[in-house]
Amino acid sequence: MKKIFCYVLLGLLCAGCQKELDLQNPNAKTIDLYWKTADDAQLGVNAIYNSLIQDGTYMRMFPALTDVRGDDFTGDSPWGDLVQVGKFSIPSSSGPVQWIWATHYQMVWRANQVIINVPAIAMDEDLKKRIIGQARFLRGLAFFNLANTYKAVPVPIELPTDKSKYNTPTATDDVLWNQIIEDFKAAKAALPATYAGLSGPDAGQVGRATKGAATGMLGKAYLYKKRWPEAAAEFNELINGDQKGKYSLMPNFRDNFKETVENNAESLFEVQFGQPDAVGGTIMNYGGEPNANWKQVSSTGRTYAMDGYGYSDFLPTRWIYNEFKAEKTIAGKSDPRLLATIASFEPDDNSTTVYGNPWPFAQTMIYPRKYTHDGLNWPGNDDQENSGINYRVMRYADVLLMYAEALNETGATADAYSYIQQVRTRAGLPDLSTTKPGMNQTQMREQIAHERALEFSVESMRINDIIRWGWLYDAAKLTELRAHDPDFASWRPGKEYLPIPLSDLNVNPNLQRNSAN
Repeated sequence: MKKIFCYVLLGLLCAGCQKELDLQNPNAKTIDLYWKTADDAQLGVNAIYNSLIQDGTYMRMFPALTDVRGDDFTGDSPWGDLVQVGKFSIPSSSGPVQWIWATHYQMVWRANQVIINVPAIAMDEDLKKRIIGQARFLRGLAFFNLANTYKAVPVPIELPTDKSKYNTPTATDDVLWNQIIEDFKAAKAALPATYAGLSGPDAGQVGRATKGAATGMLGKAYLYKKRWPEAAAEFNELINGDQKGKYSLMPNFRDNFKETVENNAESLFEVQFGQPDAVGGTIMNYGGEPNANWKQVSSTGRTYAMDGYGYSDFLPTRWIYNEFKAEKTIAGKSDPRLLATIASFEPDDNSTTVYGNPWPFAQTMIYPRKYTHDGLNWPGNDDQENSGINYRVMRYADVLLMYAEALNETGATADAYSYIQQVRTRAGLPDLSTTKPGMNQTQMREQIAHERALEFSVESMRINDIIRWGWLYDAAKLTELRAHDPDFASWRPGKEYLPIPLSDLNVNPNLQRNSAN
């Protein structure tokens, strides 16, 4: 589905105070006139995908405000909000904090429209099933992100019939996570493994949610709630079960972050971005009402890129750099994921340039490289804000390491080795069963944490791992985190989440503050 987003306006038009002013815009349908045809259904689900490419989701701010809270990334920006989020001191009045909230709830609203209205449309039943399945997946993804970003949030799954239904209350943790799980389960049951060979307007399109994506996210939701056997069952289905062979690791780690090798064998789900010269557009897709002139670009490339080539809003921590250096490959080299993740001066690894130019910084400086265009023959600095690099939401490497974690937590520690080793082998690292044989459950937990830090640094996962493992409330682990990243010195209990936006607290009397407010 890459680069095919259609933008439909699903909001109610404001009614005039007097009957003679209650006019219908001929260019925009109201909800009561929409949802009549198969085309309406297809455009409706396409609109949900549009929410993924805005600033509050994967275009820039959601990755940025998630990555900076980890111990592998730190703020380096004149924009105070970005630094304050990293220091766990962001106020509830922050604009970026509200953008993430608003755009994810826009996604929920659009998904609800599809889930509630499409069943009554007379259309091809297989296509209808796929459309509703995609809506359930995307709503589940929105709630999953909201849960991990704000912890306590409303769970609106109905369309309000009158003003008394507008102010959805904050849900309990059980209601929130049960909804996430139910959405992914419903999506898994409804979605195809691939859109190749289908008939209909979505035939052959890549980028749409699939059964594999839903299976992976369902397993991840179970894992986050420590429902280990259920998580293991979902991951096993992808690795050894009905979906075996559908996904595999790419030989080159950096292929997962290139614009030229997208929707590849390792990708379960990724957000589709495209450069204007390929898909058109003249207006930046930061947010607001979409229109036909919207770009479909990512701004992460400029936000993360180093001084002189981007905003350099963030820097890797010295700890994660050293972590990559802790173990040599079988060939005696540095872990190849280091230079795919971090731009650094490494003469021994033939890395002494940035963007094709001689290294212009102090040789001790380190910068982000993952999700930037460094080394990818990018045509010029000014175009980095128009990045077409897709954002990978879930990779097969994550499935393998989460399966290893689930196995370890269910007592099958010895069985975890082979799945970890698949990821290590891609990086050229020695056999773990030889270098660290016979690990017990606690030792394996530590090893998995190390493996995840290297494989997924700067991929919007580290803070979620830190939170779900309980490290912030373990005195010894908190000391380690503070040694990794001084930003954790200002962390206080509950501040690991973003605060509920003040603007929303002011308008919704049923919305509760969270621990970060």
